[in-house]
Amino acid sequence: MRIDIATLFPEMCEAYLSESILGRARKAGCLEVHCHNIRDYTLDKHNRVDDYSYGIGKGMVMQPDPIWRCYQAVEAMAQEKPWVIYLSPQGAQFNQKKAVELSGRPRLFLLCGHYEGVDQRILDKIVDEEISLGDFVLTGGELPALAVTDAVARMLPGVLPQEECFARESHYDGLLEHPQYTHPRVWDGREVPEVLLSGHHANIEAWKLEESLKQTQKKRPDLYQAWLEAHPPQPEKKRKKRKFTEKTPPDTPEF
Repeated sequence: MRIDIATLFPEMCEAYLSESILGRARKAGCLEVHCHNIRDYTLDKHNRVDDYSYGIGKGMVMQPDPIWRCYQAVEAMAQEKPWVIYLSPQGAQFNQKKAVELSGRPRLFLLCGHYEGVDQRILDKIVDEEISLGDFVLTGGELPALAVTDAVARMLPGVLPQEECFARESHYDGLLEHPQYTHPRVWDGREVPEVLLSGHHANIEAWKLEESLKQTQKKRPDLYQAWLEAHPPQPEKKRKKRKFTEKTPPDTPEF
């Protein structure tokens, strides 16, 4: 997968993307991420990429032409047309379901706004969808772009050691994750649950599901209710009565 981030602050993004799991994944070739400075595509001699907004209001608006030139250059860098996302507080709220969906796309182009936003004309021309982290406003789209990149990238093959590393986490299957424990076995008088030390895989899996349900019901009752609706209890199967004939005598106990 290739992810291109169009931003006014590529160094900010690179600092995060070069560390830890994502940094190792990029070096190993499991993930391709490029950060592009929108200022590199302006024709203004002062590298200006914004101007005053039309109408009544304060603040600067990012101009369409530098973004358009940046997008054209990035689009030509690979065969597939990128799926363009504008990080905006007006977008649909990002969640794990969306992260899974985006992880199946070969290319993403993440546009980071700044100041008062981006000229609507370029959004109408290139953007496929808008994504928000929530109902709050940030100074720019860099943090949301990094959050989307991180959430998507960790589901790509080779980024994490095993699929279970993300498939059993909060929100992936609609539930919050079960509690986690590590050494020491006893800390401050609090012990690790005995079932986790038993080595009995079936019991451990049952405990994890039970604890996930408890965590979700307590912390996110909305998710808990949605999970119950998606997993209705299965009716008990009625045992069929055997019909006995002369050729099929009933079972007799063995002595």
